[in-house]
This record gives sequence, structure tokens and C-alpha cells, in this order.
Amino acid sequence: MPQVVDPEVSKRKFDQMIESFGRYEDTYRARGWFLITAAFPEAVVLMAAPQLEPPTLVACLKLDYTNYDAYPPSVTFVHPFNLKPLMASEVRLPLFQQVALGEDATPIAGIGLKQRLPLLQAYQPTDLPFLCLAGVLEYHMHPGHTGDPWELYRCEGRGRIEYLLEQIDKYGVRPLTGYALGLRITGYTIGEPPR
Repeated sequence: MPQVVDPEVSKRKFDQMIESFGRYEDTYRARGWFLITAAFPEAVVLMAAPQLEPPTLVACLKLDYTNYDAYPPSVTFVHPFNLKPLMASEVRLPLFQQVALGEDATPIAGIGLKQRLPLLQAYQPTDLPFLCLAGVLEYHMHPGHTGDPWELYRCEGRGRIEYLLEQIDKYGVRPLTGYALGLRITGYTIGEPPR
């Protein structure tokens, strides 16, 4: 999206948000949140799962604050080493929100009166997924959310980096309890480099 808001206004708000994040850097690091780069209009954050042993990197996000805060930020899951956007099938972090079913709903075996809704949406596994969350540009631009405008959330801080990381942490990182690893052993001939 091209910059349509006065860039100095967006940059000032971005810089204030990054400065605020920096004041609590030690707290966020303990939670597994690492701000890698922050140069207007983008910030890149690595998220780790400190509760796992060994702790592991579980997500890398690029947040684009172009036109902030007339528009919410764009959130893209990216590869942590080359920052290329990940397709839906490449994002390994499960992101599900538990929501209560209606009052007249029949309990579902093993779930009760709650339903797990995916927060990462894509039409196909080969599509770029979007974070289906109020406060994210892709959510508010999606035709299914035209009745839920950004202006309803703008003053609540929903687009702030801390809020967005908190939601991903709450619904994706904190629920992680362990590893399920598959092991494939490959060999090579002596004198040849490993594949």
C-alpha cells in the first residue's frame, strides 16, 4: 500500500511505539520476543517458545506500519533467515482462538461449548496467509470484515506491536507444550560433502 498519510506523522508514531517497546525489552526477551530490526515503516520480530526445552524459535513476523495509524499495520509471517513471506503451508505455528458457542448450542464432545477458530487464514496452502485479527490491515481489508472497521479499534492500541505479539503469544506460542519430531537419517559416501 502506498504511503498516503503524512509520512512524518506515521514515522513519529512508529518511533514512539518502538521506543516504548525498548523500555520493556528485558521483559519481552524473557517472554521470547526479540525485536530484530525497526526502521520505519517496518519492524521484524522473532518469537520463541521459552517454555519448551530446549527453547525454540517458532515464528518470525514482519510488521509494516505504512500509513499508521490511519490504517492498521500489515502482519506477514516470514522466514527468519531471508525474510521472504511464508505460504500458509510453511507457517508451523498453530494459531487457534477458543470462542464460546451460542447459548442454544449443543456441547461438542471433548470441546464442550467452545469452538477452535483458526487465526491464520488462507484460501489455499500456497497462498500468503493473513492474521484474522482486528488491528491487522489484512483483516480490515478483507471483504468478510467490512462491518468491523479499523476505526472501532484504533484508539484501543490494537495495532501496537505489543498488542499484536501478545495475541500471537496467547493463541500460538503459550499453548505449545512439547515437540513432535520426525527423524530421517540420510547418508553420504566418505569424501563427499553431506547433503
